Parts: sequence; C-alpha cells; structure tokens
Amino acid sequence: MNDRTCIVTRKTAEPDELIRFVVSPDGVVVPDLKRKLPGRGCWVTADRLHVDKAAGKNLFARVFKKGVTLPPDLGAMVDSLLAKSALGALGLARKAGAVALGATKVESAVRSGRALLVLHAEEAAADGLRKITQARRATAYAGGPETYAYKLFSEADLSLALGATNVIHAAVLADDAGRAAEKRMVALDRYRGGSSEDRAMFAAIADEDDAAEDME
Repeated sequence: MNDRTCIVTRKTAEPDELIRFVVSPDGVVVPDLKRKLPGRGCWVTADRLHVDKAAGKNLFARVFKKGVTLPPDLGAMVDSLLAKSALGALGLARKAGAVALGATKVESAVRSGRALLVLHAEEAAADGLRKITQARRATAYAGGPETYAYKLFSEADLSLALGATNVIHAAVLADDAGRAAEKRMVALDRYRGGSSEDRAMFAAIADEDDAAEDME
C-alpha cells in the first residue's frame, strides 16, 4: 500500500489531506499530526467521519497486522489535538502582530485585503456576523481575495489564546505567522466538515463574474 493511501477509502492524497497514525511501544494507536513520530504509520482522510470509520471497523489492527488499543474516542482526541494546535498558532500570530481584534478592525482588514481569514466566536451575534460577511462578499465582488470565516471556538477559547478579553471577532493577517495559523485553522475546519456556506457564497460570486464576462 502506498505510504499515503487512506486505509478507509483506499485513495491516495497529499499529506495535508490525511492524518498519520502510528502505534506506540505499548500498542496504543496515536495520531501523529506533525508526521514525525518513528515507526510504521498509516494514513486516514483528515476528517472526523473517516477517523471514526477507521476506528469503528478496527482497520488499524488490520493495517498494522497486530492487536492494537484504541483510545476511548479517537475522533474526539484528534479534534482536541487539532484545536490545541490551531489555538497555539493563533497565539503566536497575535504576538507577531498578525491578528486584528474587534468587529471594526476585522471589517477593515477584510476590505483592505490584508485578512487571510476571519474567526467568529461561537457566541457571535447575528448583527456582527452580517456586517463582516457583507465586507467579505463586497471584497470578493470587487476582485479582492476570498476571505473565509470560521466559527471553531468559544469566546473563552479565543480570549485565552489571544491574551485578551471578550474576543468575538478576529482576523488573521497575511504574514508568515498568520499563514501558519491559517494552515491549522483550515485543517481543523476540514476535520469538522468544512465551511460549506462560504464555498457556496464564493462559488456564486465566481459564477456571476463569469456570466458578466460572457455578456461583454
């Protein structure tokens, strides 16, 4: 089997689209998010659905060809590790000056094209969401970047990671630290099922642009 073949789908993919697992010396299946742990590994498509399937069907024992022990809820364990990694990267981005806080600053970062992504706390009110969504849509219509928004964490989690209070809206800005945080937010979002509403919104904008070009 190819080193990067999902044990559930049997399809090959790029490393960022998969999660590597290894077996610890005491026979426990361990997620290797950084892909650096020693020993033979296996790969699973990087979303909760496929990790749960691999665990539920005991595919790890089959691929490692020996009895292994699974954590009580491997899917939740991976989610927790991805969230911890994302919040850690967000904190580093904040220290590097690559995070804007507050609805007004987030909207400004989006309209200027400096925002890589937007984060909304789970408690975010509809009014704040609407204004920032309008800014994201208007920027894309004007030919600017497609700025995706994620609702992955609570206000408490964002505030703790960013060393602030009452963080409801934040924008990760385009520099090296920001891109490192972006990569981890995208991975966590993908694991939890993806931002389907944003994809639909930007696809509709692209379709309208194509239609306008055809009419010229």
